[in-house]
Amino acid sequence: MSVSVVAETAAPAVCHAAPAVCHADSAVCTEPLPVLGRDVRVPLVTGGEVAYAALDYAASAPALQRVWDDVAAYAPYYGSVHRGAGYLSQLSTDLFENARRTVEDFLGCRADDQVVFTRSTTDSLNLLAQALPEGCEVFVFETEHHASLLPWRDAPVTYLDAPRAPDEAVRTLESALAARATPSGGAAPALVCVTGASNVTGELWPVRELAAAAHAHGARIVLDAAQLAPHHPVSVLELDVDWVAFSGHKLYAPFGSGVLAGRSDWLREAEPYLAGGGASRSVARRGDGGVDVEWHTTAARHEAGSPNVIGAYAIASACKALTEAGFETLVAREQQLVERVRAGLAEVPEVKVLSLFGEDAPRVGVLSFVVDGWNSSHFAAALSAEYGIGVRDGLFCAHPLVRTLLGGDPREQGECGAPEAAPGEKSLNAIRVSFGAGTPDEHVERFVRAVGELVREGARWTYRTRDGRCVPDTSA
Repeated sequence: MSVSVVAETAAPAVCHAAPAVCHADSAVCTEPLPVLGRDVRVPLVTGGEVAYAALDYAASAPALQRVWDDVAAYAPYYGSVHRGAGYLSQLSTDLFENARRTVEDFLGCRADDQVVFTRSTTDSLNLLAQALPEGCEVFVFETEHHASLLPWRDAPVTYLDAPRAPDEAVRTLESALAARATPSGGAAPALVCVTGASNVTGELWPVRELAAAAHAHGARIVLDAAQLAPHHPVSVLELDVDWVAFSGHKLYAPFGSGVLAGRSDWLREAEPYLAGGGASRSVARRGDGGVDVEWHTTAARHEAGSPNVIGAYAIASACKALTEAGFETLVAREQQLVERVRAGLAEVPEVKVLSLFGEDAPRVGVLSFVVDGWNSSHFAAALSAEYGIGVRDGLFCAHPLVRTLLGGDPREQGECGAPEAAPGEKSLNAIRVSFGAGTPDEHVERFVRAVGELVREGARWTYRTRDGRCVPDTSA
């Protein structure tokens, strides 16, 4: 029996019920995709308990039931990946490499692109930063998540000011690239790093136009798709980006894996990201007592050590689940939730929704806001303790962007997620609500209702600061 057949037949089959019900006339899914945790109940400080409303998808999305079932079905067959002669090792190797092909298809990669499995988006972009050719200059907007703002420590970096419109972003990039110095022997290598959807505002960025601008000036571009891939189809070929990076834990596969996919030349020519087994093709002692190493030129070059086969398989399962559910219907349903949240927040005058490109800008299911008269940490704590709603407060690992949106100094430092003032005092932090394919309508409705009630009536409990967080005061 061939390895490919083994991989398809050995593990127990998992039956996946239809994930959503759609109206034929509207092609909009009326039900969320099944996710873990949908039945978890949490206590309220005011008494009783309620089904937990997980509205922090932008940090980590819950695992799809499909992903969990697939991983559970494979787990008894887990074995070492690559080089193992045993049945389970061959099966696991086949699953691992098939997962790579599934991701290639999901991302619409070019025929000669490589898919490297990493730990996360942060890990992917640090890998690419390590693979930059000598003299490569990096261009990045200050609006990026720290995962794409900070990895370029060994390269000259041009930080671009926050644009206030998509076309301004393109003009800003074109101007910066046109002004860069080029050596006498020709254009120096350059890389542009840009997000597909903001982790703070959820706004969609003009990726295709930015890619065209980069290529017109001899630069390459990497897309941080951490917030885009779970909400929208991403095609490397159609967007014409050189690389794309994303995390499994934001794609409903929280098993510690990520992806860097794209052009192979810089990766093939760079020193291995980690030195060790798996990255090396052969190692031999030299007469002088040292060692000679021949490194792989495939994706294995940057996947040293025992790979996270569970994480890679989980990502592949999530890619298949989203594709089979139909991205068009998932996007349409999510946009209904976005519009419900926007409309609900618009009814509360004290609420200000944060935006770079304007309140009508297209966005995924991520919105950040502040409430007049409220410390953001206090408000988020009340949503959790009194309504069973999980959101996020802070600067969202995008400090320069949030401070710009709130009118603060983007150079001012702050701690991610830590409140800067006691409840009721001014704080340069925001609240973020985020949701996706697994979010029930009731969670969004509860959130909108809770915001209105808290603003009108105030919190029903007292809160205090403990270990840098605003928490319910249970000492009384």
